[in-house]
Amino acid sequence: MHIAMIAGEYPPRWGGIGSVVFHLAGHLASFGHQVTIITRSHNGIAPAQSGVSIVEVPWIKLPMKFTRSYAKNALKVLKRLHQSEPFDVIHIHLPLASFTSKEFKFMEQNIAPVCCSLHGSWLGEKQGVIRAAKAGESATWLNPNDLAIRLTAKWYSRYEKAGLLNTSISVANSQSTLKEFAEWYAPGEQYNAKVILWGCDHKVFRPANMDDEEEQLAHEKIRHQYNCDDEKALSHKVSTDTPMLLAVGRLVARKGYMTLLRAMPNILAKHPGAKLVIIGRGHMKSKLLKEAKKLSIRDSVFIKSGMSFDDLAQHFRSADLVVYPSYYEGQGLIPLESMSSGTPVVTVDMAPLTEMVDDTVGGLFESGNSQDLAKTVNNMLSDAQGRSMKAEAGRKLVLSKYTYEHNANDFLDIYQSIIKQD
Repeated sequence: MHIAMIAGEYPPRWGGIGSVVFHLAGHLASFGHQVTIITRSHNGIAPAQSGVSIVEVPWIKLPMKFTRSYAKNALKVLKRLHQSEPFDVIHIHLPLASFTSKEFKFMEQNIAPVCCSLHGSWLGEKQGVIRAAKAGESATWLNPNDLAIRLTAKWYSRYEKAGLLNTSISVANSQSTLKEFAEWYAPGEQYNAKVILWGCDHKVFRPANMDDEEEQLAHEKIRHQYNCDDEKALSHKVSTDTPMLLAVGRLVARKGYMTLLRAMPNILAKHPGAKLVIIGRGHMKSKLLKEAKKLSIRDSVFIKSGMSFDDLAQHFRSADLVVYPSYYEGQGLIPLESMSSGTPVVTVDMAPLTEMVDDTVGGLFESGNSQDLAKTVNNMLSDAQGRSMKAEAGRKLVLSKYTYEHNANDFLDIYQSIIKQD
């Protein structure tokens, strides 16, 4: 089977979509299928995968508008490639590619049946930006991307609706995302859709192996680096007095980092040796550090702009708890990567996060409530045995249903079903 995958993100431009497309394509190719990725041009070299070819197209580097320019150029390339090596199926990852109804219909009628992945919605993103701004995370106008989403989400939502109504099947990454599309874009309309939650790389994101000397040295280096290095921490004991809290994701308002910082004084009051490590790129780094200084917690907060994939995975293994305070997600992969690493996660008591996380694998708090966040974190840090049980249960949950092997098999079934319909 020759699969065309249209994805606005692809390594080295990682992101949530980039990550899932990279792994899905690799697994599909390992099954003997040919995958052609049509993505945006970018600096750097994409990691090679046997059976996966990469075609880059130009795009206008403007917030939101890039989705339309990228889609137009991707369609030109798709038409050309189909002439020499025909495609059996097209897999488009929304919302980073904005096609019109006419363009979707053209692909369906003249190239191959189309499967659309719904990675959240623009209207949902807009709501998240608004909620974050109201909670004092950051003013919308401070970030061009947030401002563009708030002003143009309704306009660009028409392209998402076109994908839902004019393709062979749409596959949402959570029940929450599918509900958004059904309520906002297609009330009463007929369409074919289902839900498949993305998995994670359980071989990269895995529990610590204390018998591996090199890995143990990497763990010790990380714990020393952030001054959370008592003897228990260096030995991976959950009863450490210097717990390491980890938060991962872009430094933008809707990720909820201000709420997390405001929770830290209450966390430190009960666990004075705790340290918070935030990993992510974005415009808010200086603002977050300024807030940490204002709260008198600057010595307990570290912000890293980025690192290699292997270093990130080691951070997940070395942390005692991952905190994910996001105001909006289509699905949210960080909690899965945390659980897969054998590290419990604290996140918001709100869909879609609650589709993956409950009190058997982590803790939940009221979105935007820094006091409730602190209470949840403190309760988990104080219960070493309970945290160990959640860590084990989280890893088992990921292996049972949230891996890329599951995703590849599920999407192969979907591709074959729409090819037969065609």
